[in-house]
Amino acid sequence: MTNFISVQLKKASEVDLAKPLCKFIQQSYPGGDAQAEHCRAAEELSKLRKSALGRPLDKHESALETLLRYYDQLCSIEPKFPFSENQVCVTFTWKDAFDKGSLFGGSAKLALASLGYEKTCVLFNCGALASQIAAEQNLDNDEGLKAAAKHYQFASGAFQHIKDTVLSALNREPTVDISPDTVGTLSLIMLAQAQEVFFLKATRDKMKDGIIAKLANQAADYYGDAYKQCQYKDTLPKEVFPVLAAKHCIMQANAEYHQSVLAKQQKKFGEEIGRLQHAADLVKTVASRYDEYINVKDLVDKINRALTAAKKDNDFIYHDRVPDLKDLESIGKASLVKSTPVVVPLSQKFTDLFEKMVPLQVQQSVSVYNQRKADLVNRSIAQMREATNLANGVLASLNLPAAIEDVSGDTVPQSILNKSKSVIEQGGIQTVDQLIKDLPELLQRNKEILDESLRLLDEEENTDNDLRTKFKERWQRTPSNELYKPLRTEGANYHNILNKAVQADGQVKERYQSHRDTIALLCKPESELNAAIPSANPAKTLQGSEVVNVLRTLLANLDEVKKDREQLENDLKSVNFDMTSKFLTALAQDGAINEEAISLAELDRIYGSYTQKVQESLKTQEEILKNIQNAHQDFSKMKQSNNESNLREEVLKNLAVANDNFVELVANLKEGTKFYNELTEILLKFQNKCSDIVFARKTERDELLKDLQQSIAREPSAPSIPLPTYQTTSAGGTKPAASSTPTPAPRTMVGTKPQPPARPPPPVISAASSSSSASAPSGTAAAPAPAAAAPAPTPTPGASAPAASTAPSQAQGPPYPTYPGYPGYCQMPMPMAYNPYMYGQYNLPYAPSPVFQNPGQAPYPAPQQPGYPFTQQPFYPQQ
Repeated sequence: MTNFISVQLKKASEVDLAKPLCKFIQQSYPGGDAQAEHCRAAEELSKLRKSALGRPLDKHESALETLLRYYDQLCSIEPKFPFSENQVCVTFTWKDAFDKGSLFGGSAKLALASLGYEKTCVLFNCGALASQIAAEQNLDNDEGLKAAAKHYQFASGAFQHIKDTVLSALNREPTVDISPDTVGTLSLIMLAQAQEVFFLKATRDKMKDGIIAKLANQAADYYGDAYKQCQYKDTLPKEVFPVLAAKHCIMQANAEYHQSVLAKQQKKFGEEIGRLQHAADLVKTVASRYDEYINVKDLVDKINRALTAAKKDNDFIYHDRVPDLKDLESIGKASLVKSTPVVVPLSQKFTDLFEKMVPLQVQQSVSVYNQRKADLVNRSIAQMREATNLANGVLASLNLPAAIEDVSGDTVPQSILNKSKSVIEQGGIQTVDQLIKDLPELLQRNKEILDESLRLLDEEENTDNDLRTKFKERWQRTPSNELYKPLRTEGANYHNILNKAVQADGQVKERYQSHRDTIALLCKPESELNAAIPSANPAKTLQGSEVVNVLRTLLANLDEVKKDREQLENDLKSVNFDMTSKFLTALAQDGAINEEAISLAELDRIYGSYTQKVQESLKTQEEILKNIQNAHQDFSKMKQSNNESNLREEVLKNLAVANDNFVELVANLKEGTKFYNELTEILLKFQNKCSDIVFARKTERDELLKDLQQSIAREPSAPSIPLPTYQTTSAGGTKPAASSTPTPAPRTMVGTKPQPPARPPPPVISAASSSSSASAPSGTAAAPAPAAAAPAPTPTPGASAPAASTAPSQAQGPPYPTYPGYPGYCQMPMPMAYNPYMYGQYNLPYAPSPVFQNPGQAPYPAPQQPGYPFTQQPFYPQQ
């Protein structure tokens, strides 16, 4: 009787998880031991998937443990990897568990680039395998009963979890087996079977009949609800429906039986008989309709014995009135089962392969924090560099410190010599020319990478649009133009960056051309440099004056500020603080990360003192420059001026400006080269991302095309032909009304037994046949009279009675009786072959044919056949 329902496993296509995960790890994490460890974990995950889904699983706890570990691992990596169509794109393909497929079409399957879809299907297999393990348990001992109840409740919880989450996990219509209606029904079936196991346990432990009756009634209720849910839907295998209907009746019969025992104990003998009669009717229904699915012979015998004994005792002793079924009190219900909630980790042996990898939300928060930190540091450094350039510009315009160093008037000032030496050590004008020459090549390389990436997207998008136009609503996948929006935005951003870089390169080249000659002059030897600078009268009278000393002191202070600023810039660049622990703590405490508040607070704590030093440096420089300008005015008033000295001072100013421009140009060009090289790496990652998603889309496209071809092959080649009206209506001309009862399961059709055809009417002896018999010659024996003349059938009102000599239609049956013992029976002649040993076979009379016999005519008289060699008697009357 214990025939339990188990669920088939879904079949998955093979997927290599290691390759896309390792690629993401290499792109997102710096090289080293951590990256290598994460890649090894990705390979282990791929092996775990093959072990869980790539082979047939035994109906054993170890196989279920493997599935549970894989499900737990999927849950652990979900917040750490951005699984989506445009990031880590892995397409998971699963077949429908209940779809048998067809010869040409194959079975139904669905392919999605969604980790939620993979989790849903794996959890379905966990519940299905748990149901199979429970069905294999030995229910004759307590251990088997406990294990079965545990697995059924877990399976119920797994299917219920899928029902609650499948639509949000997939964001599209799922296959039938994991649709909310189907898994909801499966959850209820598993719960009913768990309740039945508790009923068996209570029966085995010989608990009180009242408790057993409530347990059985609750199980019957669960089975009935499950049958109602799937009665009008073709989602589960057909053999499930009769089992559910039979189990509902069986558990209800058990409830009535044990309640009858309780009624007997309470001296309610009429109620006992009424409940036993109801139980007997229920098991009789099961035995007649579902005998090929469930054997209830033992239960039938037990109920019938109890019913016979109860009736006997009541008839002879108690004479208690047997109440009607509707008058019996309803049996209570007691549920001892509950769907086990899905709480990760499900496996007791689970260890997170990516334990050291931070969640994706933390990664994103750290990335945003690093961007905020970079903006703060770059802003502070830019302020300091801008201030330094301003100071250099002011000094160059005042010809300082060359003006106070130019004593003789015919030698190169020491500051100019130092600047010339610095320019020559850095490569001079050749360095600038080479850096400017390399920029267009770097720019062109980045443009080609970006154009190739966008070309891949364009080609795939055009193909997708063509197929969407061809197949229209059948082309059910995310449009490429919607899927590629983030990539298009990213590509447009790179285009803007390259355009701005081209403009910046143009400005650098223009600036270089305007100062190229002066920079070239700085690169010459001291003798040539001295010859290029005009001579002038020395300002010997100013040497040792107070104003010169003041200027030298101020210039020394300014140099000290510049040195402090360089050290401050290095300190700002060297500060490093890992925010991962901060964000992990916030995520663990609050379940979410307020990145902006945490980042701003930490940046103020770490860089607050440096920002204050930068502002103090800017303020100090402003005061020094103001004092230098005032002192230079006094110096200019005291200095003797003439045309030669003015021309010499102008040349020295230009050389100082050329040095500043050289330093700035080299710095800008090196930054530009570094920028293009870094952008090349970024664009290569972007190209890989585009090529990966295009490859995944092509694979998905080929799979979808294959499924469409199979679905087209399954479609009929021509539309269905409408049936004529006379074939769809009943004999009375009206269309038969649709049955109000639900469509029963196989062998559950409630109908009457086939009835034999109606007996034909008795023969009617016409007057013609009577006269024919009377006019027979004396040599012919008279026909025996019929036993009794049967009355003629009464004609239907409104219909004319047929003539006696007219043969009835074929639908009314033969015109003569067809079995012996009935009046007018005529034996059909058997065909006879040639037999030389049969006496008189050539002298036998011809047997009359029923074709020439009138309807209702009396049988022909039996021929007189005297033995050989007597004379043959004629059969027909002689004329």
